[in-house]
Amino acid sequence: MQLLEISDQFEAMGINVAAITYDSVELLKTVQEDQDVRFPLLHDEDVTHVNAFGIRNLDYEPGHRIYGIPYPGIFLIDANGVIKAKFAEERYQDRPPFEDVLEAAAKL
Repeated sequence: MQLLEISDQFEAMGINVAAITYDSVELLKTVQEDQDVRFPLLHDEDVTHVNAFGIRNLDYEPGHRIYGIPYPGIFLIDANGVIKAKFAEERYQDRPPFEDVLEAAAKL
């Protein structure tokens, strides 16, 4: 998980890191323990937040193994809950360039 590799850089800027997914709580616990993740991995019950952010990929047919998978992305959110920057990709295999995210975070 590339976010693991750079989470210390965000924390050095005073930015808290969290990841949200609709993966099960059990899977998130396993990932957190196996990969020594030191930031919160949040479970999005019923994909409420994925839908609210409008990042649910519905390009695949229901029943397809990746139907409804969220578009990969990163939001930089201020202390008041306002989204200050958004980075997103269309393909679930891609991730936003972390250099761009760190640069935007440094400007907050």
